[in-house]
Amino acid sequence: MKQEVLAIRHVHFEDLGCLELVLGERGNLVRYLDVGRGRIDAPNPLDPSLLVVLGGPIGAYDDANYPHLAPLLSMLEKRMAAGLPTIGICLGSQLIARALGARVYPSGKLELGWKPLELTEAGRTSALRHLEADGAPIPVFHWHGDTFDLPDGATLLASTDDCAHQAFAWGEHVLALQCHSEVLTDRFENWLVTYPGEIAHGGTTAAALREDTARHGPALERAARAMFDEWLDRFGISQQP
Repeated sequence: MKQEVLAIRHVHFEDLGCLELVLGERGNLVRYLDVGRGRIDAPNPLDPSLLVVLGGPIGAYDDANYPHLAPLLSMLEKRMAAGLPTIGICLGSQLIARALGARVYPSGKLELGWKPLELTEAGRTSALRHLEADGAPIPVFHWHGDTFDLPDGATLLASTDDCAHQAFAWGEHVLALQCHSEVLTDRFENWLVTYPGEIAHGGTTAAALREDTARHGPALERAARAMFDEWLDRFGISQQP
């Protein structure tokens, strides 16, 4: 029987990206639960072989306006306490941090565009090591205005000058990534046509982001696929006979 991966999706085009390609090659079934289409608390968080919480333009702390956040946080708490593989990307990483008791808050600056991560010593011995090639960091894509304190017991894996806590691990089974390492070049135009206001606020242009994505995207796709492959290997989330 093939293993099912559950992805919580807030915006249709902010999907699993290259992680979905990796999972497909391994024979995993991917099911998306789109926020706003059914009850967020319906799935048993202990059932999937992997749970991934994806990005979105809302605040991880804005329960008053987004009532799905409370049951989603409860799902994350139960799953992480059970020691099951869990990944958070952008908003997903912020929700993981909050579920682990850390504060999530506006950073005061929109980090938008392509820049490399500065890996910590722990990051260089983790699956994130693939985000460096021949000792040089590979630019990754960033689009977020919130940040979080590092949760108790977490291991910091990466930073940037605008965001001290870019990636962390919690135990062996939780990976939180503020950056969008999953982004695919041939799907990037959706980002540009959906968020023109944020692009202007971020001090860049759609043309510049499109050009940078064409330049850096293919290298990131190769590196991110290797990163996700290595991380998944430890859990046996692999192709089934």
